[in-house]
Amino acid sequence: MNPPDLSVIAEQLLYDPKAPLLFNTGLFLVLFVLFMAAYEGLRNRHTLKMAATIVFSIYFYYKSSAECCFILLGICISDYLLGLWMQRTENDLVRRCIVAVNVTVNVGMLVYFKYFNLLASTWAEITHSNFDALDIILPAGISFFTFRSISYIVDIYRREIEAERNLLHYTFFLTFFPPLLAGPVVRAKDMLPQIKRHPLATKEMVGEGLFLIMTGLIKKVIVADYISGNFVNRVFDNPALYSGFENVMGCVGFTIQLYCDFSGYSDMAIGLALLMGYRFKDNFRAPFKAQNPQEFWHRWHISLSTWLRDYLYIPMGGSRRGKTRTYLNNFLTMVIGGLWHGAGWMYLLWGAYHGMLLAIHKAMKGIWRVPAQLKETFGLRIINTVITFSLVVVGFAIFRADSIATLQAMGTQIFNDFHASVAPQFIESYMMIVLAIAAALLMHYTPRSWSTGLAEAYISTPVVVQGMLLALVLFFVIQARSSDLVPFIYLQY
Repeated sequence: MNPPDLSVIAEQLLYDPKAPLLFNTGLFLVLFVLFMAAYEGLRNRHTLKMAATIVFSIYFYYKSSAECCFILLGICISDYLLGLWMQRTENDLVRRCIVAVNVTVNVGMLVYFKYFNLLASTWAEITHSNFDALDIILPAGISFFTFRSISYIVDIYRREIEAERNLLHYTFFLTFFPPLLAGPVVRAKDMLPQIKRHPLATKEMVGEGLFLIMTGLIKKVIVADYISGNFVNRVFDNPALYSGFENVMGCVGFTIQLYCDFSGYSDMAIGLALLMGYRFKDNFRAPFKAQNPQEFWHRWHISLSTWLRDYLYIPMGGSRRGKTRTYLNNFLTMVIGGLWHGAGWMYLLWGAYHGMLLAIHKAMKGIWRVPAQLKETFGLRIINTVITFSLVVVGFAIFRADSIATLQAMGTQIFNDFHASVAPQFIESYMMIVLAIAAALLMHYTPRSWSTGLAEAYISTPVVVQGMLLALVLFFVIQARSSDLVPFIYLQY
C-alpha cells in the first residue's frame, strides 16, 4: 500500500481561490468531523474549546480569503478596545466619536474593497480620464462581519449591552465560522450571553441541527445548483435566444434558485451552530407567502432587514417625522441595502425598486382601507400573494441581470415575443427543471406545521436512524452535485 502523497494533502489544505472551504464540499465534511471530535473531547474545558473553535474559524476564513483573515482579527481587537473605552466613559462626545471611528473603519473597508473600482471608473467616465481597475481581492463575508461589528459598538453606545471584557469571548463571537461568510447577521446581544453560559448541545439540538443541514444541502445542491446550471444561467446570459415565456420562467427560476441557495446556507449555518450548542434566530420564514412588500421583508433575510431597520431606518427618523419622510426613509434604507450587496448599478436599482414598493404600499394603506372581513378571505389572500410574488420576481430579475441591456432584452421578449404556445414543448424539454421549481414552490407553500412536524419526527428517531437518513441525503447530494464547485451566491457579498 502506497503512503499518502503529503504534497497533495498540503495542496488541499492551503488557500485556493477556486476552491473555498464551503459547507457543500467533501473537504469541509472531513475537517468538520475532525473538529467536532476535538470539540467534544474538550467538552468540559471551556477555554480550550473556545480557542480550538477560534482556530478552526480562522482557518475556515483563510481558505476563503487567504491573508484577509488578518483583517478579521484586526476588527476583533479594534472592537474589543473601542468597546472597553466606550464602557469606561460617560462623556457623550467621546462616545459618539468612538461610534464614528468604528463606523468609519468598517464602512471605509466596504468602500475600498467593494466600491472603489466602481466609484473610480464612474468618476473617470464623468471627467473623460483613464482609469485602470485595481486588482482588489474582496474578503469573503466582509459585509456580514462588518455589520456585526457596527451593531456591537452601537448597542454599547445605546446602553443595550455592556462591553465584553473577555477578548476570547468577543473573538469567538466575531469569528464563529457557521454564519461568517453569508450570515445570518448575528448580533452580540444574542450570542455573547450564550457564549458566557458555555452551552452544550442537547440530543434535541443535535437532531434539529442535522435536519437543518440536510434540508440546506437539498435546497442548495439538488434544487438551486441544478436550476442554475441547466436553465437560469442560459436565459440570463442571452435572453434574446429564448421566447418571452422562457424568459419569465428564467426569472421565476432564479427567484427559486436564490431562495434555495441563500436559505440553504442559512439552514446549514444554523444547523452547524446547533451541533455546537448555539442557537440563532430564523433568517427566512416562507417569504413567498408574503401578501405585500413589507411582509416580504419580514420574512426574507430577516437578520439583514431587521439590522437595516434598527441601525439605518430608525436612526434616520423611521416613521416619526410624517408620511413624506417615512416614505423617503424607506426608500433610502432599501437603496443602501441594495448597495450593500455589491458594487454595481443593478444592485442600486434593485434596492430603489424595493424602496419604491415599500413606499407605495405604505401610501396605499393610508388611502385604501380594506374591510377586516374581506382582508382575511382566502381569495384575497391568494391574489395578494400572487401579486407580491410577481413583484418580487421582477425585482430579482433586476438583481440577477448583468446590465440594463439584459433587462431590456428580456422585456422585449416578454412583451413582443411571449409565445405561450411553447409551454408544452418547454415542459417536455425541461421536465426536471419544471419539477424542481414546482417541488420547491409546493414545499414552500405547505403549512409551517408540516415542516415542523417532519423535523420533530426526525429528532425523535433513534440516533442510528438519524445517521442512516443523513447518509442517504449525502449520497443523493453527491450524485446530484455538478463536477464544478458552485459557490453560494451570497459569498460575494
